[in-house]
Amino acid sequence: MRRLPLLLGLAAALLNPGAAPAQPTAPSLTLEQALELATARSPTVSAARRNVEAAEGAVRQAGTPRNPVLNATLEDFRQETRTTTATVDVPLELGGKRAARVTAAERARDVAQAEVAHAQAQVRGTVIGAYFQVLVAQERARIAGSSVELARRGADVAAKRVAAGKVSPVEETRAAVDLANAQLESVEADAELQAARQALATAMGDVEPRFAEVAAGAAAVPGRPALPQLLARLETAPALQAGRMEVERRRALLEVERTRARPDLTLSVGAKRDNELGRTQAVVGVSVPLPFIDRNEGAIYEASRLAERASDEAEATRLRLASEVQQASSRLAAARTTASTLQGTVLPAALHAYQTALTGFEAGKFSFIEVLDAQRSLLAARSRYLNSLAAAYQAAGSIDRILGE
Repeated sequence: MRRLPLLLGLAAALLNPGAAPAQPTAPSLTLEQALELATARSPTVSAARRNVEAAEGAVRQAGTPRNPVLNATLEDFRQETRTTTATVDVPLELGGKRAARVTAAERARDVAQAEVAHAQAQVRGTVIGAYFQVLVAQERARIAGSSVELARRGADVAAKRVAAGKVSPVEETRAAVDLANAQLESVEADAELQAARQALATAMGDVEPRFAEVAAGAAAVPGRPALPQLLARLETAPALQAGRMEVERRRALLEVERTRARPDLTLSVGAKRDNELGRTQAVVGVSVPLPFIDRNEGAIYEASRLAERASDEAEATRLRLASEVQQASSRLAAARTTASTLQGTVLPAALHAYQTALTGFEAGKFSFIEVLDAQRSLLAARSRYLNSLAAAYQAAGSIDRILGE
């Protein structure tokens, strides 16, 4: 999976490297581990695989010929004049009925296999989305902790200047309010992190999280090819493949109905014992239904319309997926541009402005309102940076889920 190298820890490092909390002792969870566990435990994928196994049985059954029928008749209950006839009726399917049934069953098996790939893609997409949500929530919680430290530092400076009689006590009150707000935001960020961890654990088939954090690795935002390449790879998307297989299945069922319009033969072979004449005679017969009334026309018409409907639905799926890929690609490009701009320009400038305002306030050159304004700008830049990362993760996950990658 290709990614754009954007270090997730950059935002926290820019703000206050020394304020980062200690690393938890429990193990970190990698994306590969999460995907492996989710795929192995997913009941949705397991159910789809059961459909494939059932389809295998249907293929075997479709190729099985019909059973012969044993007939026995008894004429006259008196033994001396009794006539006994025993025959075996062997149905002979004509017109390619058995081959058509086998083909239809094989196409149904193909649909089931495509649905397995689609189910796996959906599970992977869900896990990837949940994984990156935890990743963003982790950074949001860390940055919220850094914000508390920044607000506490400002409150300490304000308290010292008030004690020295250099500023009004109102400045200390403002700083205390700002610290309280930062602490509330930190609590909310921690709650969001716990909710994100629980969502990831559920997607992996666990009742509760068994990991301390997810590992960011060396890259933050997944990189994706250009839109023309994505649209070309759309042809192999699991949902589109399943739609095409359904079209083939419906066409095979149409052929089954057409073969049913051709009559079958039933060959009868047996013996007849006439006690009165004292002899046994061979009996051979054949029966053929006359298709004067029922030619299976209604079933053929129904099957043809259903085949056309499947074709229309496959085309609608293709158009829908193409539109979703285009939208996700646009969102990913916009999110990456935003993250790059914030990372390279806005965050460093906002941090410098805050440090300058705080230093100037300590020296008596700026008011605390200017410090608060600079701090709000810095917090807004941090929040927007994380939001851009989250948007990029969601867009990339949507592309992967559609393409089955």
